[in-house]
Parts: sequence; structure tokens; C-alpha cells
Amino acid sequence: MAKIVMLGSGIMATALSFPSSENGHEVRLVGTHLDRDIIDSIKAKGIHPDLGLKVNDGVKVYQLEDAEEAFADADVVMCGVNSFGLEWAGEQLAGLLKPGQDVLCITKGMRADEDGTMHVLPEVLKKAVGPELASQVSWSAIVGPSIAGELAVHHDTCVVFCGEDQEVLTKLADMFRTDYYHVWTSTDFIGHETGAATKNIYAFAAGFGDGLLDKEGKTDAKYVRFNYGAAVFAQGQKELRQFVQLLGGEAVTADGLGGVGDMFVTSMGGRNVKAGRYVGSGVPFSEVRDSLMKGVTLEGVAAIQVIGAALKPLTERGVIKEDDFPLCRYLYSVVAEDAPLEMPWSLFFGGER
Repeated sequence: MAKIVMLGSGIMATALSFPSSENGHEVRLVGTHLDRDIIDSIKAKGIHPDLGLKVNDGVKVYQLEDAEEAFADADVVMCGVNSFGLEWAGEQLAGLLKPGQDVLCITKGMRADEDGTMHVLPEVLKKAVGPELASQVSWSAIVGPSIAGELAVHHDTCVVFCGEDQEVLTKLADMFRTDYYHVWTSTDFIGHETGAATKNIYAFAAGFGDGLLDKEGKTDAKYVRFNYGAAVFAQGQKELRQFVQLLGGEAVTADGLGGVGDMFVTSMGGRNVKAGRYVGSGVPFSEVRDSLMKGVTLEGVAAIQVIGAALKPLTERGVIKEDDFPLCRYLYSVVAEDAPLEMPWSLFFGGER
């Protein structure tokens, strides 16, 4: 039996407690300073208030002040804090991690330097932890199309555990693999993490088509914009593949669960798609951000802001060409400059001829 501790007790972190605890492992959920009500609810009633489900018996929960106890003898440490709190999470892990532990990340996103150099989030965590400690633990991550609510009720879910050490990945996969949680492994760590971060960009654009129908007053089911959405999805997949290659991953990774598979499920709905729908209906993004969806975490928009901003210095340095990533560049103008919805179709797929 392994001891698995999760920093963060949000819906995905808690959903992952189901397959691992059902395999006989001891799971410990440590709430952040924002999770106090969640931990209190699980302690009092056994119910995760956001999932609306009872967590499995045997899953232990801790408030942040008790984190040291939860981490002390853990075999596996998981980071389930969202991308906005990653630097905070790194500071916590710097004081909690122990040599020999296996780190498994579920947080997705990127950071970028002023020159446009991009870093996947496990790299950011490693830097926060410090080189000495970072070298004494293993680093892996979970990617792929995984909606927490589906996983928690045991719907079939297919994911990839990616990392640098195949032996570690095999061990971790065995801890979580069940008859409904299907796990593949890959040592293309950077490729899978890049795909998992950049797919969020294109989820925002997935809402545009329905927004246009709203703007036109065509809300009847007979009116659809599947042609529009398919073209946006295809260009998004083309750019996701380019991003994977740009950061040094294997191009084929973009064609699997950690690339197009994850982009598909993210594009089917959620907060980023909703924000895009507002933009499609004619609402400037600044109004969406400051009023209609004020306070809502939009990780896809955050990815656009980081990655989209990095494209200019990368172009100036000659790392990429001016006609690379036209959809991502356009989406950046929407979220950073309130550009109107005028999709640059002629620039897609290498340029319309």
C-alpha cells in the first residue's frame, strides 16, 4: 500500500482519490488556504461540496496547517493547485517534499520569460523547490481528457502519465489504473505537458460559433455552426502540434490523448468556452472579464495571455515565423486588446490560396 498526498482538494484532486483509494492506497487530501470549507465539509459529512459526492472511506483530509503531518511519510506527492497558485504551491512544496518521493502534477499551464522562452509548469515547480531537492525526487504528470465529475462517478476515462523515468511511471500507473480509469505512460514529458497547456487556448475559441448564433438570434436547434467550429478546431490542432514541436516534444504526442483528445473534451464546454461564447455574441472581452464572469478562473485565457505574449519576442528572435500560430495571435488580440470577432480565416492552414 502506498501513501499518496495531494496538495489541493479541488474537484480534480478529489476525483483522483477514487481510483487510487479503490486500489487500496492511503490517500490524503491537504486543503489550501482557499479550501477550508471543503475540508470542513469532508470532515463533518464526508461530502465534497463542489463534487456533491461522498469521498471514499479511508481518504484522510487535512487543513493546511497540518500539511507537514500528511507529507511526512508519503510515497507520492501530487500537486492539484490551479495554475494561478503555482508559485505559492512551489513555496509550500519546498518545505514539505522529502528526498525519494515521487511528484505527480495535475496542474496545467505555462510561464514565459521576457524573451518568449516558455516553461511548462513542472519546470516552474522545480525552480521553486530548488535544484538540490528537485534532483532528489522524481517528476511526472497526468494529462489527457479527464472531466473530474465523470471520473468521480466512474465513467471510462483515458489518460497518460508522463514523466522522465519509465520505471516510476509504471509504478504510478499501477497505483491508479482501474477498470474505468485507463492509464497509458510516456516519457515525452515536455510534449504532453505542452499539449495539456496549449489546448486550453483553443477552448476559448470553441465558444465563438454559438456566440455568433446568439448574436443573430438563431437559438433554435436547427441553426448550428458546426462548419465554423470544425475549422477552428482543426487550426487549433495544427497549432497545438507546432507548439509541441517548438518546445522539443514529439509531434505525434499532439495527435493523442495529451493533445487533440484533451483539446476535444475541453472544447465541449466549461468556463473558457462560455467566455468565448460571450465574445462571439459581440461582448468585448474586457467586459466579460470584469463583469459577466468577474472572479471566474479562466485558465484558457491565462494561457492565451502568457503564450500569446511570448509569440512576439519569439518572432523577433527568428525562433518562429510571422505567419506561425495565426489563431493564437488573433486570440491574444481579443483578450489583450479587445479586438472584435473577425476570424483571420485566410491565414489558417498555411494561408488560403
